[in-house]
Parts: sequence; C-alpha cells; structure tokens
Amino acid sequence: MHWPRTLARKQQHALAAEHLRYRHTDARAGVLHCFALDCSGSMLQARQLAFAKGVLLRLLERAYQSRSDVALLCFAAGRAEVRLQPSRARPWNEDWIRPIRGGGGTPLTLGMARADQLLARHAQHAPAQQRWLWVLTDGRTNDAPPRPAWADHVVVVDMERHALPLGRCRMLATSWDAEYLPAP
Repeated sequence: MHWPRTLARKQQHALAAEHLRYRHTDARAGVLHCFALDCSGSMLQARQLAFAKGVLLRLLERAYQSRSDVALLCFAAGRAEVRLQPSRARPWNEDWIRPIRGGGGTPLTLGMARADQLLARHAQHAPAQQRWLWVLTDGRTNDAPPRPAWADHVVVVDMERHALPLGRCRMLATSWDAEYLPAP
C-alpha cells in the first residue's frame, strides 16, 4: 500500500476503494545471501574450516555494507541446521562465528535440500528479492545433489587446500551452471 498517494487521493472524503494506491514491487528489492557452510571433518584438515569462517566473515561484512539480508546454514555429520534465519545483515565479529564446530561426514545433499527449503520459504515472504546461495565447501563428498531450485544465483566457494586437490567444487559449479570461486 502506498499511503501518501492514497491519502492524497482521498483528501477529505471517506476512504473508498477507488482512493487506494499501491506500491509496485521492484525487481531491485534487494538480495538475500544464504551462506551454506560445510563443517565436516575434512574441513578440519589444513585449517580449511577456520579459513572458511574468515571468508564467511568477509562476505557477511559485504552484505552488511550493501544492506542485504543474510542467512546461515551449517551442514555436517548427517545434520543441516539453520544457524541464522533470514534477517537484515548486521555488523559481525568473530565471537559469533568462532563457536561453529566441525566433524563428521559431508551431507551435501541434505545441506542443499535444507538451503532450498529455507530459500523457498523466504520467497513466499519476499518474492521480488533475489536469492543468492553461497556454498563454502572443500567438495570432499561423493554426493551429487541437484541444484537448489529456489536459488536465483549460486556461488560455489572452493575451500579445498589439500596437497592433492580433487577439483569437485569446480565440477559441482559446472553441473549446476553456478559461479565458481576459488578461495583467495
């Protein structure tokens, strides 16, 4: 509802249906950045999880600067849990990220299904908002999940720092027609 235009149209008359004016939703209604962080045991090798948390902090800071919305999902050991429901980005510090622990297998299929559910639910509340999914993983899994359907844009951030890289993150990005970013 566009109240200033409605009230201007109404003037001193009783409010009627013909006075109502509506806001048009804008395709530039903002962005939800949903971060899916792989917290599996393989991410503990070569301090990949610690590195991924640092990258996550930088991405959250960028989202805050652009006044975007953010969400965080962590997946490991047969679980995928939402750590932060979609909300306006705010200043972050490492005290909030530090308690995230790692261990167990990489349930990539479960993590992506949970991310897709979160994005679908958010799309009902903010249909004009773009939904970006950032997957921070080392790709050390045999899972080959389908691309999350509710993500408008997917970025696979390759956190693999092993001596013999498997290159699965690049393969995942290619199969999903997603953007591939090697971790800096």
